[in-house]
Amino acid sequence: MPSKEVNKRASLRSIQWNRYMVYIVFIIVFILFSILLNNKGFLNPNNLANILRQTSMISIMAVAGTFVIAAGQIDLTIGAVAAMSAMIASLVLRDLNNIPLAVLGGVGFGVLSGAIVGLLVTKLRLPAFLATMGMMSVIRGAAMWVTQTAAVPIKNATFNQVFGIGMIGGISVLVFWTIGFYIVGYILFNKSIFGRHTLATGGNELSAIYSGVKTNRIKIIVFILSGAFAGFAGILYAGRMQAGRFSFGDGDELSVIAAVVLGGTSMAGGSGSVVGSLFGSILMGVINNALILAGLSIAQQTIIKGAIIVLAVALSNLTQGKQKQ
Repeated sequence: MPSKEVNKRASLRSIQWNRYMVYIVFIIVFILFSILLNNKGFLNPNNLANILRQTSMISIMAVAGTFVIAAGQIDLTIGAVAAMSAMIASLVLRDLNNIPLAVLGGVGFGVLSGAIVGLLVTKLRLPAFLATMGMMSVIRGAAMWVTQTAAVPIKNATFNQVFGIGMIGGISVLVFWTIGFYIVGYILFNKSIFGRHTLATGGNELSAIYSGVKTNRIKIIVFILSGAFAGFAGILYAGRMQAGRFSFGDGDELSVIAAVVLGGTSMAGGSGSVVGSLFGSILMGVINNALILAGLSIAQQTIIKGAIIVLAVALSNLTQGKQKQ
């Protein structure tokens, strides 16, 4: 009997709880809100569809965020990049009315931003936190300055339908874009050499270097990936809101970090889950939606979101610590 008890405890300790934490929390939170907010329409199909629609941009950025954090880095520029991308796309559509050029311009800016951050981190040896924080201010300021904070309306109906307000079989196109990005992200993270090298870079960079992994190249690529995905998220923001605004994506970097960490990616790097990040972002969307339905003020919502981020990092550290014991 004692040996069986010991074996049970050992097997429980061997479970990587951080990988499953998001699913457990998601189920608990969903059931809780279903009971408490049932009379306010939480379970209404339109409300649930709205949650998926609203979290699409965060979910897409969380795909690349998984790579960044798994590589032991952090990217605070993504919200600002999304805003600038939306501004670029809206300006191109206003002046040239060219959809491919608008998309290319928005995503291209994200790629350029990511490349600059990657070079700052790898060549100038700046900490990712400081490099991306500085770039975040530069990009957000540029998004405000380019039109003197004025919004730029998008009158191209095709663009708005394809990248924002369109529906396919009663389901928002934003959901389909999200699914597409997660399929690509899952394959890249779990089935490619690049995914393995990303985990190796975040897990133990020195060992990875000795094993022949070009860690600086990996870091640059994950930042470029993050910038590109944030750029496309900006395109979706523009399509959904039918305009470009400098305020798009404000605070998204924190929501993405929370989603990724809740999804099982270690802040220290070396482990991660793309699918977990998807559930983490939807969980954040469910919580945001529930807070609004509950009638909480913006100030109260902000406090709770901050507490969730702290809790997410604390849970990640606790579960990671238990695995090492």
